[in-house]
Amino acid sequence: MRTPRALIPLLSVAAAAVVVTVAGAGAAINGVPGGGPAHADSVAREVPSATVNAVTWNVCGEDGPGCPLGARPDELTDRIAERAGETVIGGREVEPNAVLLQEVCAGQVEKLQKADGLDAWSWKFAEYPDAAECADDQGRLGLAIGTESPLAGTETKKLPAPEGAGRIVLCGEVGAWSARVCVTQFTPSGDDPGGEWRTKQAGALADFAGTGRVVIGGDLADGPKSAALDPLYDAYNECDQGPGTTRTGDETLQDWRGTAVEKNDFIFMSKSASVSCGVPADPVESSDHRPLSAAVRFR
Repeated sequence: MRTPRALIPLLSVAAAAVVVTVAGAGAAINGVPGGGPAHADSVAREVPSATVNAVTWNVCGEDGPGCPLGARPDELTDRIAERAGETVIGGREVEPNAVLLQEVCAGQVEKLQKADGLDAWSWKFAEYPDAAECADDQGRLGLAIGTESPLAGTETKKLPAPEGAGRIVLCGEVGAWSARVCVTQFTPSGDDPGGEWRTKQAGALADFAGTGRVVIGGDLADGPKSAALDPLYDAYNECDQGPGTTRTGDETLQDWRGTAVEKNDFIFMSKSASVSCGVPADPVESSDHRPLSAAVRFR
Protein backbone atom coordinates (compact mmCIF):
# COMPACT_ATOMS: atom_id res chain seq x y z
CA MET A 1 0.00 0.00 0.00
CA ARG A 2 1.08 3.57 -0.51
CA THR A 3 1.57 5.78 2.47
CA PRO A 4 -1.94 7.17 3.10
CA ARG A 5 -2.69 10.85 3.16
CA ALA A 6 -4.52 11.89 6.29
CA LEU A 7 -7.25 14.35 5.42
CA ILE A 8 -7.84 15.22 9.05
CA PRO A 9 -5.52 14.12 11.88
CA LEU A 10 -6.98 10.93 13.24
CA LEU A 11 -8.63 11.51 16.58
CA SER A 12 -9.15 8.95 19.28
CA VAL A 13 -12.80 7.99 19.40
CA ALA A 14 -14.33 7.78 22.85
CA ALA A 15 -16.26 4.63 23.58
CA ALA A 16 -19.05 6.64 25.16
CA ALA A 17 -21.88 7.77 22.91
CA VAL A 18 -22.13 11.38 21.86
CA VAL A 19 -25.30 12.91 23.28
CA VAL A 20 -27.13 15.51 21.24
CA THR A 21 -30.27 17.39 22.07
CA VAL A 22 -33.11 16.95 19.64
CA ALA A 23 -35.69 19.74 19.65
CA GLY A 24 -38.83 17.65 19.54
CA ALA A 25 -39.40 14.10 18.41
CA GLY A 26 -39.06 14.98 14.71
CA ALA A 27 -36.16 17.44 14.89
CA ALA A 28 -33.57 17.55 12.11
CA ILE A 29 -30.16 16.68 13.49
CA ASN A 30 -27.10 15.95 11.37
CA GLY A 31 -26.40 12.25 11.52
CA VAL A 32 -29.86 11.22 12.72
CA PRO A 33 -31.85 9.83 9.77
CA GLY A 34 -35.44 10.93 9.35
CA GLY A 35 -35.22 14.35 10.99
CA GLY A 36 -38.01 16.88 10.50
CA PRO A 37 -38.92 20.42 11.65
CA ALA A 38 -37.87 21.45 15.15
CA HIS A 39 -40.45 21.65 17.98
CA ALA A 40 -40.41 23.36 21.35
CA ASP A 41 -40.17 20.27 23.53
CA SER A 42 -36.68 18.78 23.70
CA VAL A 43 -35.53 15.25 24.33
CA ALA A 44 -32.06 13.75 24.43
CA ARG A 45 -31.01 11.30 21.77
CA GLU A 46 -27.74 9.39 21.70
CA VAL A 47 -25.78 9.19 18.47
CA PRO A 48 -23.01 6.63 19.02
CA SER A 49 -19.55 6.98 17.55
CA ALA A 50 -18.98 4.71 14.55
CA THR A 51 -16.19 3.66 12.19
CA VAL A 52 -16.98 2.82 8.58
CA ASN A 53 -14.21 0.88 6.85
CA ALA A 54 -15.31 1.46 3.26
CA VAL A 55 -13.98 0.17 -0.04
CA THR A 56 -15.06 1.69 -3.35
CA TRP A 57 -14.12 -0.17 -6.51
CA ASN A 58 -15.00 -0.06 -10.18
CA VAL A 59 -14.63 -3.78 -10.76
CA CYS A 60 -14.90 -3.55 -14.57
CA GLY A 61 -17.43 -6.33 -14.96
CA GLU A 62 -18.31 -5.60 -18.60
CA ASP A 63 -17.53 -8.33 -21.12
CA GLY A 64 -15.17 -6.30 -23.30
CA PRO A 65 -11.48 -5.79 -24.11
CA GLY A 66 -10.93 -3.17 -21.42
CA CYS A 67 -12.01 -5.39 -18.52
CA PRO A 68 -9.49 -8.14 -17.65
CA LEU A 69 -12.03 -10.50 -16.03
CA GLY A 70 -15.21 -9.31 -17.72
CA ALA A 71 -15.42 -12.58 -19.65
CA ARG A 72 -14.80 -14.59 -16.45
CA PRO A 73 -17.37 -13.21 -13.99
CA ASP A 74 -17.02 -16.02 -11.43
CA GLU A 75 -13.32 -15.34 -11.09
CA LEU A 76 -13.99 -11.62 -10.73
CA THR A 77 -16.56 -12.35 -8.01
CA ASP A 78 -13.87 -14.19 -6.06
CA ARG A 79 -11.57 -11.16 -6.32
CA ILE A 80 -14.35 -8.87 -5.08
CA ALA A 81 -15.05 -11.17 -2.13
CA GLU A 82 -11.37 -11.19 -1.22
CA ARG A 83 -11.27 -7.37 -1.20
CA ALA A 84 -14.47 -7.26 0.86
CA GLY A 85 -12.85 -9.54 3.42
CA GLU A 86 -9.62 -7.61 3.89
CA THR A 87 -7.96 -4.39 2.79
CA VAL A 88 -5.09 -2.21 3.99
CA ILE A 89 -5.56 1.31 5.35
CA GLY A 90 -2.84 3.32 6.98
CA GLY A 91 -0.37 0.46 6.65
CA ARG A 92 -2.48 -2.03 8.60
CA GLU A 93 -4.86 -4.79 7.61
CA VAL A 94 -8.49 -3.85 8.08
CA GLU A 95 -11.74 -5.76 7.67
CA PRO A 96 -14.14 -3.65 5.58
CA ASN A 97 -17.71 -3.21 6.77
CA ALA A 98 -18.96 -1.38 3.67
CA VAL A 99 -18.33 -2.13 0.00
CA LEU A 100 -19.36 0.25 -2.79
CA LEU A 101 -19.15 -1.31 -6.26
CA GLN A 102 -19.45 0.04 -9.79
CA GLU A 103 -19.71 -1.89 -13.08
CA VAL A 104 -20.69 -5.00 -11.16
CA CYS A 105 -23.05 -7.63 -12.59
CA ALA A 106 -26.37 -8.50 -10.99
CA GLY A 107 -25.36 -12.17 -10.85
CA GLN A 108 -22.10 -11.33 -9.10
CA VAL A 109 -23.98 -9.54 -6.33
CA GLU A 110 -26.24 -12.56 -5.93
CA LYS A 111 -23.14 -14.73 -5.43
CA LEU A 112 -21.61 -12.25 -2.99
CA GLN A 113 -24.79 -12.55 -0.93
CA LYS A 114 -23.99 -16.25 -0.49
CA ALA A 115 -20.21 -15.99 -0.06
CA ASP A 116 -18.59 -17.05 3.21
CA GLY A 117 -18.25 -14.05 5.50
CA LEU A 118 -20.56 -11.91 3.37
CA ASP A 119 -23.77 -13.92 3.57
CA ALA A 120 -24.88 -12.08 6.73
CA TRP A 121 -24.34 -8.65 5.13
CA SER A 122 -27.05 -6.47 3.63
CA TRP A 123 -26.77 -6.05 -0.16
CA LYS A 124 -28.54 -3.83 -2.66
CA PHE A 125 -28.05 -3.78 -6.44
CA ALA A 126 -29.29 -1.16 -8.91
CA GLU A 127 -29.06 -1.69 -12.67
CA TYR A 128 -27.73 1.13 -14.83
CA PRO A 129 -30.11 2.71 -17.30
CA ASP A 130 -29.03 1.49 -20.75
CA ALA A 131 -26.93 -1.18 -19.01
CA ALA A 132 -24.67 -3.57 -20.90
CA GLU A 133 -25.14 -7.33 -20.62
CA CYS A 134 -22.62 -9.31 -18.60
CA ALA A 135 -21.04 -12.58 -19.67
CA ASP A 136 -22.37 -16.03 -18.73
CA ASP A 137 -25.95 -14.88 -18.09
CA GLN A 138 -24.88 -12.74 -15.14
CA GLY A 139 -27.51 -10.11 -15.88
CA ARG A 140 -26.71 -6.46 -16.50
CA LEU A 141 -24.18 -4.02 -15.09
CA GLY A 142 -24.97 -1.71 -12.23
CA LEU A 143 -24.06 -0.38 -8.80
CA ALA A 144 -24.07 -2.23 -5.49
CA ILE A 145 -23.80 -1.47 -1.79
CA GLY A 146 -22.87 -4.13 0.75
CA THR A 147 -22.81 -3.37 4.49
CA GLU A 148 -22.02 -5.56 7.46
CA SER A 149 -24.76 -3.80 9.47
CA PRO A 150 -28.36 -3.76 8.23
CA LEU A 151 -28.98 -1.46 5.26
CA ALA A 152 -32.45 0.07 5.01
CA GLY A 153 -34.36 2.74 3.14
CA THR A 154 -32.42 2.19 -0.09
CA GLU A 155 -33.36 4.46 -2.99
CA THR A 156 -32.10 5.06 -6.49
CA LYS A 157 -32.11 8.40 -8.27
CA LYS A 158 -31.37 9.14 -11.91
CA LEU A 159 -28.65 11.70 -12.47
CA PRO A 160 -28.53 14.20 -15.35
CA ALA A 161 -26.80 12.40 -18.23
CA PRO A 162 -26.54 12.27 -22.01
CA GLU A 163 -29.38 10.40 -23.70
CA GLY A 164 -28.64 6.73 -24.11
CA ALA A 165 -25.95 6.77 -21.41
CA GLY A 166 -27.97 7.10 -18.21
CA ARG A 167 -26.38 7.44 -14.77
CA ILE A 168 -27.77 6.81 -11.28
CA VAL A 169 -26.89 7.05 -7.61
CA LEU A 170 -27.84 4.41 -5.05
CA CYS A 171 -28.12 5.33 -1.35
CA GLY A 172 -29.22 3.60 1.84
CA GLU A 173 -29.35 4.18 5.59
CA VAL A 174 -27.30 2.19 8.12
CA GLY A 175 -28.98 2.69 11.47
CA ALA A 176 -26.09 1.21 13.46
CA TRP A 177 -23.88 4.05 12.18
CA SER A 178 -26.62 6.71 11.93
CA ALA A 179 -25.18 7.22 8.46
CA ARG A 180 -26.25 7.45 4.83
CA VAL A 181 -24.12 5.45 2.39
CA CYS A 182 -24.12 6.11 -1.37
CA VAL A 183 -22.43 4.81 -4.52
CA THR A 184 -22.38 6.19 -8.05
CA GLN A 185 -20.49 6.41 -11.34
CA PHE A 186 -20.30 9.56 -13.47
CA THR A 187 -20.29 10.00 -17.25
CA PRO A 188 -16.82 9.38 -18.74
CA SER A 189 -14.99 12.05 -20.72
CA GLY A 190 -15.69 10.30 -24.02
CA ASP A 191 -19.38 11.17 -23.62
CA ASP A 192 -18.76 14.45 -21.76
CA PRO A 193 -15.45 16.00 -22.89
CA GLY A 194 -16.16 19.40 -21.30
CA GLY A 195 -17.44 18.01 -17.99
CA GLU A 196 -20.84 19.73 -18.19
CA TRP A 197 -22.74 16.55 -17.34
CA ARG A 198 -20.34 15.63 -14.54
CA THR A 199 -20.86 19.08 -12.99
CA LYS A 200 -24.62 18.51 -12.98
CA GLN A 201 -24.15 14.99 -11.64
CA ALA A 202 -21.96 16.21 -8.77
CA GLY A 203 -24.57 18.77 -7.74
CA ALA A 204 -27.42 16.26 -7.94
CA LEU A 205 -25.39 13.71 -5.97
CA ALA A 206 -24.67 16.17 -3.16
CA ASP A 207 -28.36 17.10 -2.95
CA PHE A 208 -29.46 13.45 -2.86
CA ALA A 209 -26.80 12.30 -0.36
CA GLY A 210 -27.61 15.21 1.95
CA THR A 211 -25.92 16.30 5.15
CA GLY A 212 -25.27 14.61 8.46
CA ARG A 213 -23.24 11.42 8.52
CA VAL A 214 -22.57 10.59 4.89
CA VAL A 215 -20.17 8.25 3.07
CA ILE A 216 -20.11 8.42 -0.75
CA GLY A 217 -17.97 6.22 -2.99
CA GLY A 218 -17.62 5.96 -6.71
CA ASP A 219 -15.84 6.31 -10.02
CA LEU A 220 -16.37 9.98 -10.88
CA ALA A 221 -14.55 9.79 -14.23
CA ASP A 222 -12.53 12.95 -13.53
CA GLY A 223 -9.50 14.14 -11.58
CA PRO A 224 -9.64 15.79 -8.15
CA LYS A 225 -8.71 19.22 -9.49
CA SER A 226 -11.61 19.27 -11.94
CA ALA A 227 -14.11 22.09 -11.38
CA ALA A 228 -16.85 19.56 -12.17
CA LEU A 229 -16.34 18.07 -8.69
CA ASP A 230 -16.61 21.42 -6.85
CA PRO A 231 -20.11 20.66 -5.48
CA LEU A 232 -18.78 17.57 -3.72
CA TYR A 233 -15.60 19.15 -2.35
CA ASP A 234 -17.71 22.09 -1.13
CA ALA A 235 -20.14 19.83 0.74
CA TYR A 236 -17.78 17.09 1.98
CA ASN A 237 -14.16 16.10 2.51
CA GLU A 238 -12.47 13.46 0.37
CA CYS A 239 -10.42 10.75 2.04
CA ASP A 240 -7.21 11.25 0.03
CA GLN A 241 -7.37 14.96 -0.74
CA GLY A 242 -4.29 16.09 1.19
CA PRO A 243 -3.91 18.81 3.85
CA GLY A 244 -6.29 21.74 4.08
CA THR A 245 -8.09 22.42 0.83
CA THR A 246 -5.56 20.56 -1.33
CA ARG A 247 -7.25 18.39 -3.94
CA THR A 248 -4.99 15.51 -4.84
CA GLY A 249 -4.66 11.79 -4.09
CA ASP A 250 -3.06 8.56 -5.28
CA GLU A 251 -3.95 7.45 -8.80
CA THR A 252 -6.58 4.72 -9.13
CA LEU A 253 -7.18 4.41 -12.89
CA GLN A 254 -4.75 2.03 -14.63
CA ASP A 255 -3.58 1.94 -18.22
CA TRP A 256 -3.19 -1.27 -20.23
CA ARG A 257 0.17 -1.98 -18.57
CA GLY A 258 -1.30 -1.75 -15.06
CA THR A 259 0.33 1.62 -14.38
CA ALA A 260 -1.81 3.95 -12.28
CA VAL A 261 -2.26 7.14 -14.31
CA GLU A 262 -5.00 9.24 -12.70
CA LYS A 263 -7.20 9.48 -9.62
CA ASN A 264 -10.77 8.81 -10.76
CA ASP A 265 -12.12 7.06 -7.67
CA PHE A 266 -13.25 8.91 -4.55
CA ILE A 267 -14.64 8.46 -1.07
CA PHE A 268 -16.35 11.59 0.27
CA MET A 269 -17.60 11.94 3.82
CA SER A 270 -18.98 14.53 6.23
CA LYS A 271 -16.49 17.29 7.06
CA SER A 272 -16.83 16.47 10.78
CA ALA A 273 -15.43 12.94 10.33
CA SER A 274 -11.80 11.96 10.64
CA VAL A 275 -10.35 9.60 8.04
CA SER A 276 -7.37 7.70 6.69
CA CYS A 277 -7.10 6.38 3.16
CA GLY A 278 -5.26 3.82 1.06
CA VAL A 279 -4.71 2.69 -2.54
CA PRO A 280 -2.71 -0.43 -3.50
CA ALA A 281 0.77 0.42 -4.74
CA ASP A 282 0.89 -2.65 -6.98
CA PRO A 283 -1.12 -3.16 -10.17
CA VAL A 284 -4.53 -4.79 -9.83
CA GLU A 285 -4.92 -7.46 -12.51
CA SER A 286 -8.67 -7.99 -12.17
CA SER A 287 -9.84 -4.48 -13.18
CA ASP A 288 -8.72 -1.28 -14.86
CA HIS A 289 -9.24 0.51 -11.52
CA ARG A 290 -7.48 0.03 -8.21
CA PRO A 291 -9.77 -0.07 -5.18
CA LEU A 292 -9.80 2.87 -2.80
CA SER A 293 -10.23 2.16 0.92
CA ALA A 294 -10.98 4.51 3.81
CA ALA A 295 -11.48 4.30 7.56
CA VAL A 296 -14.11 6.97 8.30
CA ARG A 297 -14.57 7.79 11.97
CA PHE A 298 -17.75 9.53 13.08
CA ARG A 299 -17.53 10.91 16.61
